[in-house]
Amino acid sequence: MQFPESWLRSLVDPKLSTDELAHTLTMAGLEVDDLQPAVPPFSGVVVARIEDIAPHPDADKLRVCKVNDGSGELLQIVCGAPNAAAGITVPLARIGARLPGDMKIGKAKMRGVESFGMLCSARELGMSQDHSGLMLLPESLVPGTDIRQALDLEDMVFTLKLTPNRADCLSILGVAREVTALTGAPLTVPSMTPVAVTIDDRLPVKVSAPDLCGRFAGRVIRGVNARAASPDWMKTRLERAGMRSISALVDISNYVMLELGRPTHVFDLDKVPGELEVRWGRAGENLELLNGQTIALDETVGVITAAGQVESLAGIMGGEATSVTLDTQNIFVEAAFWWAEAIAGRPRRFKFSSEASHRYERGVDYATIPEHLERITALILQICGGQAGPLQDQVLALPERKPVRMRLARCRRVLGVPVTGEEAADIFTRLSLPFTREGDDFIVTPPSYRFDINIEEDLIEVVARIHGFESIPDVPPMARAKMRAEPETHRGPHALRRLVAARDYQEVVNYSFVEADWERDYAGNDEPVRLLNPIASHMSVMRSSLIAGLVANIRHNANRKQTRVRVFELGGVFLRDAAVADGPLSVAGVSQPMRLAGAAWGPAVAEQWGEAARQVDFFDVKMDVQALFGTRANSLRFTAAPHPALHPGRSARIELDGKAVGWIGELHPRWAQQAELAHAPVVFELDAAVLQAGVMPVVGEISRQPVVLRDLALWVKADTPAQALLDTVERAVRADAKLAVVRDVRLFDVWREKPQGGQGAAQTPAEKSLAFRFWLQDTEVTLDEARVSECMARLLEALSAAHGARLRD
Repeated sequence: MQFPESWLRSLVDPKLSTDELAHTLTMAGLEVDDLQPAVPPFSGVVVARIEDIAPHPDADKLRVCKVNDGSGELLQIVCGAPNAAAGITVPLARIGARLPGDMKIGKAKMRGVESFGMLCSARELGMSQDHSGLMLLPESLVPGTDIRQALDLEDMVFTLKLTPNRADCLSILGVAREVTALTGAPLTVPSMTPVAVTIDDRLPVKVSAPDLCGRFAGRVIRGVNARAASPDWMKTRLERAGMRSISALVDISNYVMLELGRPTHVFDLDKVPGELEVRWGRAGENLELLNGQTIALDETVGVITAAGQVESLAGIMGGEATSVTLDTQNIFVEAAFWWAEAIAGRPRRFKFSSEASHRYERGVDYATIPEHLERITALILQICGGQAGPLQDQVLALPERKPVRMRLARCRRVLGVPVTGEEAADIFTRLSLPFTREGDDFIVTPPSYRFDINIEEDLIEVVARIHGFESIPDVPPMARAKMRAEPETHRGPHALRRLVAARDYQEVVNYSFVEADWERDYAGNDEPVRLLNPIASHMSVMRSSLIAGLVANIRHNANRKQTRVRVFELGGVFLRDAAVADGPLSVAGVSQPMRLAGAAWGPAVAEQWGEAARQVDFFDVKMDVQALFGTRANSLRFTAAPHPALHPGRSARIELDGKAVGWIGELHPRWAQQAELAHAPVVFELDAAVLQAGVMPVVGEISRQPVVLRDLALWVKADTPAQALLDTVERAVRADAKLAVVRDVRLFDVWREKPQGGQGAAQTPAEKSLAFRFWLQDTEVTLDEARVSECMARLLEALSAAHGARLRD
């Protein structure tokens, strides 16, 4: 909600400075998100009048003007504006003036003719983007007057960041009501005196959908002059409220919407072919809107039709066919109460929004429609002339505003402030909230414009806002201090974040709703959980994987010249429960597990002199994953398996104790190319619940005996994974008591013969060599050579029996 301060002060003028007023509104829940001057600062610009004009002696497009700036002497100004003419009043930047952009005006010579200043366009003063010619000022202004004073350019523009429930403040009058309640300054309500009815013309209207429209009113006005100019004061207020001036009729409609919060629509009566009907749309119908967009309608969208032809999208936007133009002479002004449920979400379906729909889907006052129609009628007759017909008003179904009870004791308990009954009564009175008292209980009947008051807590919020959040004392909580022991077998989400951050990853937070294509490409999910009311067309489904979002983060950074990106996210995913996959989707039919995902792209380590640069690879990220599992890393298994998002030959399913807990791998080349990445990132995704479950540390005896190291190099088949041999060693150690001295074993070398070339293609070697290092240690005695040799022989025997391994010479 944007508006100029001067407009607000025309309704209520508290004795507060601009900054104090902004602070008061913010602390009352109407956050002032921005506060800027109506135009950028500049100085040295005055009102001037061109008294005489002559061609430039040496330039066809330049002219020499004699300008009266109120100093008593005419100034010579060289100007190239096409609309420069004798007798017009324009802004003049004198020598020494400073314009927006810190441009200083000095004496200049243009094609041999001296110029003592500059005549300005609106864009040069930062007042608009119009630079087609000089800015024309009202002739009533006196030359020499500072233009900032003459045009009230010291005005400030407020931008409020309203919460969705405060639809009553989407108007100047609504904000003024709040200021009155907060400061006690008197409120001046715009005049809504009924106009004189001079004709008896009516337009028949039939409302066939009370669940769409609860009240419909309008009136015929004939003989308007649509070419009449909008008053300067109206155009200024509209422009400072973020709206451009279009034509008198449109400007008046927009003005009343901003002033009173009442969206209206003006039909060109001569283009309306017959009786209006308010109903739900029908499949196959189309409508060209005022914005030039043609939309297909259905039974979920409200429309206004004339003689069976759709003319307007109810509560959202009018149609082009019956729109007013500069040639319009007869009009029908419409104002209605549209149910919020009938409007909400419809504009987003058609990928646009409007000021009217923004208000209707939050709730618009239904009781003051006739008064507001009188206001817009009076402005039309005042500016465009014409004759007004009788007011047509149909009331069909209005909201029932049930009284809301507030218990004073509960108000005190919630706020922690000893609010008195007299203070609560004063607050409700200042806000014009009708109430009755039953002891210490207040029974408040919400006004027709306050759709935010429905339960007791809403009234407590009202009391808190007007009482003042700053008036609530800062009292530290009083509670028994009790130390809580952190469970050793469970890691919370913050602990997981710290672990991943310690591995040189940065956390990101992405939207849970994503593109449907992402789900298909990165998760192989053709049936994602779809949103009924997405905030954008490209965010229409709920994610079942975090990988796509991380790839988008990497692409975003790569496009901004970042060469090394390591990101992670801890967040929920949304999966259909298998038990209800064939039934209707509900909250119970969707599981929402937490996942931890990471992605690394670019050099393995930041650029430095001590280590040669190389791209991060599968094994770098595998080491990070193992570090996250801590002491359980030895139980992890990385099994080669395909995944829709990953490279077919460089991906693995992560298993813990035989159960799948995640995935790791290099991004599929197709998706890396689609993301325009020079090389593929390596990603992983893990079940967060498994990571959070830890293992209780077990105290073990530390041996004082020396450690014996032995290496074992074996030939095995080329397709035998090293992990299979490690698993065999682990089983053998558990099964054979004589192998209990084996403390650890690690793979430290892999060697393959080079492919042998022949007459055909090169042949892949049938075997490979794997070298393992064993750590042996007893807790009681020093191991002798005979015992060590026996252990190694038993290990070789187990490996030979399980995998056909043989010693490498």
